[in-house]
Amino acid sequence: MRVILASQSPRRRELLTLVGIVHEVHPADIDETPWPDEAPIPHTERLASAKAQVIATRNPDALVIAADTIVVIDGAILGKPTDAGDARAMLGRLSGRTHEVCTAMAVAIGDRVHAEVVRVQVRFRTLDDDTIARYVQTGEPMDKAGAYGIQGYGATIVEHIEGDYFAVMGLSLVTVVRLAARLGVSYQFGPLAYA
Repeated sequence: MRVILASQSPRRRELLTLVGIVHEVHPADIDETPWPDEAPIPHTERLASAKAQVIATRNPDALVIAADTIVVIDGAILGKPTDAGDARAMLGRLSGRTHEVCTAMAVAIGDRVHAEVVRVQVRFRTLDDDTIARYVQTGEPMDKAGAYGIQGYGATIVEHIEGDYFAVMGLSLVTVVRLAARLGVSYQFGPLAYA
């Protein structure tokens, strides 16, 4: 079955490849601005669903997988940093504290879409200003929600995780397989196929 990942994320591509799901990449270009008074969980689920719908409309024969990841602390959404100063501020805010990573997955075929949000608790070790500055200099924080990547250098600042590690990376594989099954598509430890 033809599978499309509606994301440019190299991490999401790697994860699908890790479990043998051959896929094309067609990033969805949508407005990701939160609606006024939109809570974090509905926001990320709306974005993942919208990404899946945009690509599925153009490719009605394909199974489309989309995702959106946000970091939430003190009720505020931390997206991707705008610059190095923003990254340093985010990391300083997360230092020594627990935050929540929320990754929404959406799977679509034609006009049928199923979505789910996976929430993971992540705690950082306490970081001094020098450690934060050196981490930002690696460049790793710049394209990641919350300004860190758990699968890279960021693994050295994460003290504890409670939940789906792959969701923190940006794509809960078990959730994708479960959502695909709702659309009649089964995972065969490699390719996806109609059940």
